[in-house]
Amino acid sequence: MTYDTLVADLTDLAKQAGQEIMKIYATDFSVEYKDDHSPLTQADRLADRLITERLLEGYPGMPILSEEGNHVPYPERQSWPRYFCVDPLDGTREFVARNGEFTVNIALVARNFPAFGVIYVPAMELLYWGGKDFGAFKQFREFAPQRIRTAKPAPGKGLRALVSRSHSAPELDAFLADYEISERIAAGSAWKFCLLAEGKADIYARTNMTYEWDTAAGQAIVEGAGGSMTTLDGEPFIYNRQSLINPGFLARG
Repeated sequence: MTYDTLVADLTDLAKQAGQEIMKIYATDFSVEYKDDHSPLTQADRLADRLITERLLEGYPGMPILSEEGNHVPYPERQSWPRYFCVDPLDGTREFVARNGEFTVNIALVARNFPAFGVIYVPAMELLYWGGKDFGAFKQFREFAPQRIRTAKPAPGKGLRALVSRSHSAPELDAFLADYEISERIAAGSAWKFCLLAEGKADIYARTNMTYEWDTAAGQAIVEGAGGSMTTLDGEPFIYNRQSLINPGFLARG
């Protein structure tokens, strides 16, 4: 598995999944709700099936951890040296609201850290990819990719903080109170990681519940762009834990 092959395979796959999602987006689709009251649509299922099937074909034997898949018990997956971490449609609430801020997330996790990630924003035709050892890139439609980098906060002007459009939390307000925030930028899904990676914000924190597939691709891209991501206590943000529910995190440009 070379880096060039991984980029070509995963970016193409994310775009294919995005095309299928947009077909459903254009219809009068129905919405179901999971046990945790999060929404589920036909687009989630179609994208999951497409991504899983293509990854199994192209990378036989590589484990896949997907939001919509069967979750492997920890005693079995704890020994995985590498696996794909997938959210076939991140931001289903944004999909249902038809605001365009939903993504396809595919990450390669190696030794408990996201080594490489791809995020595609199908309604905007924006593609992002990267990893700590590879840099980070953005591509609009079929135009040439552009390298992206996080931005240093402007001295004396406060921080631009990304916040979730659909998941507010009083705990986040308390956390951000310790920082000088000049602007709050609301956005949906893992697209927030991309905005941080391309320098359009300075920090992105979460105190409420996320899962590994919500963050793995985004963390890889932010780190590839020169940023960092830790727990709220400043500890390394690791993956393939016993619980797939993430701790709170702070991503910085």
